[in-house]
Amino acid sequence: MTLYEELVWRGLIQEISSPDLIERLNNGGMTFYIGTDPTADSMHIGHYSSFLISKRLAKAGHRPLLLVGGATGLIGDPKPTAERPIISKEEVEKNIKGLTKQAKEIFGFEVVNNWDWTKDVNICDFLRDYGKYFNINYMLAKDHVKSRMDVGITYAEFSYMLLQAMDFYYLYKEYNCELQVAGSDQWGNITSGIELIRKKLDKEAYGMVMPLVTDSMGVKFGKTEGNALWLDEEKTSSYELYQYLINLEDSMIIDYLKKLTFLSKEEIEGIEREHLKNPEMRLAHKALAKEIITDLHGEESYKEALRISEQLFNGDIKNFTEKEIESAFRGLEPFKINEDSNILDFLVNNGICSSKREAREFVSAGSITLNGEKITDLEYVVTKDSCLHNKYLIVRRGKKKYSIGIYE
Repeated sequence: MTLYEELVWRGLIQEISSPDLIERLNNGGMTFYIGTDPTADSMHIGHYSSFLISKRLAKAGHRPLLLVGGATGLIGDPKPTAERPIISKEEVEKNIKGLTKQAKEIFGFEVVNNWDWTKDVNICDFLRDYGKYFNINYMLAKDHVKSRMDVGITYAEFSYMLLQAMDFYYLYKEYNCELQVAGSDQWGNITSGIELIRKKLDKEAYGMVMPLVTDSMGVKFGKTEGNALWLDEEKTSSYELYQYLINLEDSMIIDYLKKLTFLSKEEIEGIEREHLKNPEMRLAHKALAKEIITDLHGEESYKEALRISEQLFNGDIKNFTEKEIESAFRGLEPFKINEDSNILDFLVNNGICSSKREAREFVSAGSITLNGEKITDLEYVVTKDSCLHNKYLIVRRGKKKYSIGIYE
């Protein structure tokens, strides 16, 4: 397969700006860029699919640039339904440092910041040198603007596409950057840049967008009850990422393997055959988790995530290290323990059971474990000696409901 054929097979091409791009992609040697605005100091798993396609192009001999939007981040790309909140300049600067470090460590990309070429452009020059080339009707026809016409859009966000077009124009001139790659929601901004380069330089540039990676309901990949899954391991542990990936819906898992891993067509088709034979084994899910976590955080982090998962499944809590406890239960708000108490009082006072009657039923049925040990004695007293590492008390009610206490 050629590079383009492989990208199509993986479902990574939604639209290209010209059929001429196909040969250019297959031949290698293009400089291209992908951008992100510094809305946080870490990228999240939703970014991963877009940045992974950039790694594919790099492996095929193309040169990637990562643009961090120090200028565009101050304005905000128009959301479909509402105005973005303005981020302070101090926060943008902090976020840029985090994203730049992450991009170099995880993806190995050269990083550029559009603040560097935007900060000295005054408003008159901006309107003369860039605004002059854009017809208002052309801008109003763009999907991301059109979707906001009912609720309204400020001039700042309306001008965002001009700033992004200016980025493409600058990178074309200074880096010979001929291609912009992004998710499909950026198509309007990309084509604006292509038009600006054509009008000002009489040159052809290219755009390529991939479908947004979503679940079967159209929800963006990585959206979990409003909480982002960060690529920074300090923000989202490899175990948390493993749990998200291992629980993805079956109907989408092969699609995710194609889009989010470097496994070959033959390897993915082999995994698919085995997955269909024994779907309960979740072989495809495990392959996806291994590939993504290893790519992001390394093999040791993947092994640790797998070990934590297996120990939790087997109830082998008592052998957890402090680091593994903190990683496995990071998402839980710990309760404080500062005195010994009877097991029934302990369960009620810390919200694990709603009443003593319920607590008695759970304990009598053997449905309460403390640090992996089943508690059936109604007179059991919870003390500091019950804790792991003289500190942690991990409570499981039923098969999956965990709570964690910290003895003070």
